[in-house]
Amino acid sequence: MTRIRSAKRVSSFADSVFGEMTRLARLHNAVNLSQGFPDFEAPQAIKDAACAAIQAEQNQYAPPYGTAAFREAIAADFTRRYGVPIDPDEQVTVCCGSTEAMMASIFACIDPGDEVIVFEPFYENYGPDAILAGATPKYVRLREPEWRFDPDELTGAFTNRTRAIVVNSPNNPTGKVFTREDVQLIAGLCQKWDVLAISDEIYERIVFSGHAHVPVASIPGMADRTITTGGLSKTYSVTGWRIGWAISPPALTGGIRKMHDYLTVAAPTPFHDAGVAALSLPDAFYVQLAKDYQSKRDLMMDILSRHGFTAYKPGGAYYVMADVKRFGFSSDSEFAQYLVKEIGVATVPGSSFYIDPAAAPQTVRFCFSKRDETLHEADRRLARLSVTSGDRA
Repeated sequence: MTRIRSAKRVSSFADSVFGEMTRLARLHNAVNLSQGFPDFEAPQAIKDAACAAIQAEQNQYAPPYGTAAFREAIAADFTRRYGVPIDPDEQVTVCCGSTEAMMASIFACIDPGDEVIVFEPFYENYGPDAILAGATPKYVRLREPEWRFDPDELTGAFTNRTRAIVVNSPNNPTGKVFTREDVQLIAGLCQKWDVLAISDEIYERIVFSGHAHVPVASIPGMADRTITTGGLSKTYSVTGWRIGWAISPPALTGGIRKMHDYLTVAAPTPFHDAGVAALSLPDAFYVQLAKDYQSKRDLMMDILSRHGFTAYKPGGAYYVMADVKRFGFSSDSEFAQYLVKEIGVATVPGSSFYIDPAAAPQTVRFCFSKRDETLHEADRRLARLSVTSGDRA
């Protein structure tokens, strides 16, 4: 038998469902409400800053951990909004997107044999990142309709082997915004068990009325045991730029920087200046951003309600999870395939966000970071759907 094969560590990983559904959307000329990227323009000021940097020949390697100006902007922005002092030289590492920031953080802080708590449904990278680090993920369920966790279940997940908990708020895929009480409970358990919190806050600016983003690091006692990851992608509609960061306690920054250096060396140079420009935008930009996304959320909820879906109203981010059992398909994956191929609307099956898809509720995730005309076109196509579609599939 040949020894030329893929490593065992990747044998249990599924292919990314996001890329596959986008491929099917293109193949079937479907409205793509699957992968989480906007189909509208990025702010002109940050595009201008990126173009100016390219024209100024900022086209070679950036400093490995980010330019001083960009790290200073990240630190100052976090401190101004949340009151947590951040040293840009000792705590900020610029990475190739928040995905790499998360991976570098987990690799730098988790050892084989450790356990990492992950809330499910979860963004697809968290479990594999822990497994690649040699750890065992332990999953705590968020339950619809409000995507709450059971405090007793979470408490019971912590043991002497727990090294870290991954928190994602506002949450992908559910849009759940963890309340201050939620975050305080997580913080108390982290302090009791001497556990690190790795908090993915990439959607922190997209929060709707009645909700407020509470950074884990802002809770008393958590600044020295929290790594916060973020980035430009979602807020500024530049998912293809791959610019993110990790804000870490000084004691952990060295390890994260080593892993970042080995993984990618440095993030794309011209976009560091663009990041400074982005973080210099006035507060009015962010107020309008949240307002516009709330309008799109309400439009998406209305569309889904009129076409027979039971949709769960998100408090933040730009996704809606919707129950699809009533359409009569054997699984949400089968329904998602029917929807993209026959109806012309691409979604992501909700079961792909669970460790055991067979035990997951039948849902699909709709992304509403789209122009209103894109959402209206999806509305027109969904009019062809009926609750008996599964009988004809």
